Amino acid sequence: MRPRRGFTLIELLVVVAIIAVLIALLLPAVQSAREAARRSQCTNNLRQIGLASHNYLSAEGCFPPQNMWPASTFNGSGWSTGWPMRILGYIEALPILNAYNVSFTLWNDPSFSTEGVNNTAGFAQLAVLLCPSENKKFAPAQPWATLNYMGNLGGPGTFGLYTGMIICPYFYYYPYPTLGPIATEAVTDGTSNTAMFSERLHGLLGNPTVYANSDDARRGAFPLSAPSLPAATYPFGSGIGGAPAQGGTPAQMLAFVQACNSIPGNTPSAFSSGAGYVWLLGYPTNTTVNAYSHSGPPNGLMCLNPGGSGPAAQGLDTVWGANTGTMPPSSNHPGGVNICFADGSVRFIKNTVNLQTWWALGTRGGGETISSDSY
Repeated sequence: MRPRRGFTLIELLVVVAIIAVLIALLLPAVQSAREAARRSQCTNNLRQIGLASHNYLSAEGCFPPQNMWPASTFNGSGWSTGWPMRILGYIEALPILNAYNVSFTLWNDPSFSTEGVNNTAGFAQLAVLLCPSENKKFAPAQPWATLNYMGNLGGPGTFGLYTGMIICPYFYYYPYPTLGPIATEAVTDGTSNTAMFSERLHGLLGNPTVYANSDDARRGAFPLSAPSLPAATYPFGSGIGGAPAQGGTPAQMLAFVQACNSIPGNTPSAFSSGAGYVWLLGYPTNTTVNAYSHSGPPNGLMCLNPGGSGPAAQGLDTVWGANTGTMPPSSNHPGGVNICFADGSVRFIKNTVNLQTWWALGTRGGGETISSDSY
């Protein structure tokens, strides 16, 4: 009778090594496939938001405004409902809209407590407002729900304030000049060449300090010492659509963006909870809550303008806004972000997009000529 022969230790180790190599080879492919699926779902979310915005346009004659101030608010605060509330009826979320009491904002509801009138709506986390690639479990104002999709406000304040598609109907300070919202006829650059929504990683619970070289840097707002952009002047009734007049040049904006993306890695954030703070909120100047700007490139840092310190009534910068600084979109998709254009189409824009092209995509009526192969 022949003795039964088993595997030697060396043979077993060789087999284990081969299996380990195969796993190492297959794992990136599996991860890549999963990310492709997440990016596809993100694209679908933006398409739904874009379609809902066009349905809102058909019903109301304009695209949803960035906020509804001074409606649904109370004296002494600029907080009101944001653009997602305007499209709830078109994204199969009508019960949440019906649950919202428009006589109260979160800040007098009462004092933003968990026992407030609008916690049913405020706690509801809508999947269509979240990018599947978002990897932070907790919302910045947990248990209040957040969002990853932001409306295009336009350029930074000293370069092209409120030149985008999702802007506030009134400027916050007296005498409240009318700014928007925007209808199709205002999009003279063409709806296929004008960004309407993009994505951004939401802020962090508890406003922790993050550093410019950290994985969470794109969630924070960073101070910038120099160079500053000129502070915008605000002679009411002038400028774009009655908006405050602008200051600054493309060269100054380019220098500012380059300085922003070159800040030392140990620079601490000034704020890290603003982006997507609460999905149903909107504020005319605290725009990082539900808006982004075409200033710095996709996935660049958000930097505060040192020339924009001072009273908000002068149109200057705050950590909640960055109207006069950079407020770019961001995502965990490798290489860029998804953009929903004003015609409802969704395209992927790379981080390496030419800055002049990026600025042009952010304006609805800048008169820029954009080549079809430039992004």
